[in-house]
Amino acid sequence: MSNRMKKMLAQAQKMQAGLAKVQKELEEARVEGSAGGGMVKAVVNGRGEVLSVNLSPDVVDPDDTEILEDMILAAIRNATEQCKELGEKKMREMGLPTGGDLGGLM
Repeated sequence: MSNRMKKMLAQAQKMQAGLAKVQKELEEARVEGSAGGGMVKAVVNGRGEVLSVNLSPDVVDPDDTEILEDMILAAIRNATEQCKELGEKKMREMGLPTGGDLGGLM
């Protein structure tokens, strides 16, 4: 095997190890998103999986559930967007590709 091939193989192995580390960190990460001035909160892990939704009692109006539904959706979207940013940040820190090609991470 040529030195160039050995170097490329070593770089690929380093990238694979870095990706595995990022995936583990993202699985353990917790990101909170909120809406309605913090009256609705959603927590997702670093992979974008919703872990919990918390509602302030002040936001519950049985006569107007549509606003509550919209705030829940907004909180989840906010948390998911922060999750995406966290994933891209960790990938950049490891020198791995970011953007549209996250290697199936997100």
